[in-house]
Amino acid sequence: MEVTNTGGIIIEEISRNYKLLHRHKLSQQQIHIGRDYHNDIILADPHICPSHLSIEQVNGQWKITDNQTINGSFIENIKEKKHSANDHIIRDGDVITLGKSQLRILFTSHPVEPTVAFSPFESFINLMRHPLALLLSVALFSLIAGNVFYLNTATEVDFRQFLAPTIGMTLGFALWPAGVALVSHLSKQDARIMAQLGVSFVFFNFMWFSDLLESIASFNSASGSIIPIFVIIISIGLAFSLFWLNSYIGFHMTARRRIVAAASITLLLFGGSYLVQYSNKPEFNPRPQYNSTIMTPSFLLAPSGSADEFIEESSKLFDKTKKAALEK
Repeated sequence: MEVTNTGGIIIEEISRNYKLLHRHKLSQQQIHIGRDYHNDIILADPHICPSHLSIEQVNGQWKITDNQTINGSFIENIKEKKHSANDHIIRDGDVITLGKSQLRILFTSHPVEPTVAFSPFESFINLMRHPLALLLSVALFSLIAGNVFYLNTATEVDFRQFLAPTIGMTLGFALWPAGVALVSHLSKQDARIMAQLGVSFVFFNFMWFSDLLESIASFNSASGSIIPIFVIIISIGLAFSLFWLNSYIGFHMTARRRIVAAASITLLLFGGSYLVQYSNKPEFNPRPQYNSTIMTPSFLLAPSGSADEFIEESSKLFDKTKKAALEK
């Protein structure tokens, strides 16, 4: 059953994956589409003829006329097979393929999607994109990066010597949010570069803190303890949250697709690093590497005892063992 539409129509230029590129609302009775400049909608696709097709309102219905074009015009519907668009009576939501371009036809009575309420994350994003908040996040990251470089340098260095690697590390980490913003811009979406930078550097600082927690946990726990594993899970959760927010800020996608994208990047990052670290690891390393980092006393979660206390506690343990053996 054809739907009668006596008002204007909306013609959307869409990509192959049905992403909106441009939208035109037209009220005239006859619409011309092609590459020539006299058309109502001008398309730059070289596979489209100068006067490719016309859409005309006849008896309250919109009819397509293909102007004997070289590559033709076709209707693509989900429930039907692809067929010629010539003399086709348009239905709301029809997609026309001409050349390598696609047009979606909507009537003015077409229902719109429900309004999306602002997410609670928007307040956090707006705060982090503020220039002052962004400056503080980048400055904190640079200070931590410089301190890490200084502690891991065996020789004495002055301020000028670790300034360059600190700036280089900061710029290197800034490439990730800048790259996400670039991809968002190229996919015809809002880049929001300040928001990407602000949120990313906040999470980078959180990751520095998680690395500190991992060092403290490893320093204060036995070799078989599971405490460092929990700290690693925190790091993985921070990375997943960062990638989730990156996709939330830069791309319009469903919640499920956002979770899948964030989980995939997180798995690639952590899974790849652990795979490289532990694969083909020889039992004997002819060139061992030594870690000479000395943890400061503030890393101790419990105060250390003296040698005399250790001997006294050991003697008590041996006495207890002998007593238990005699009782048996």
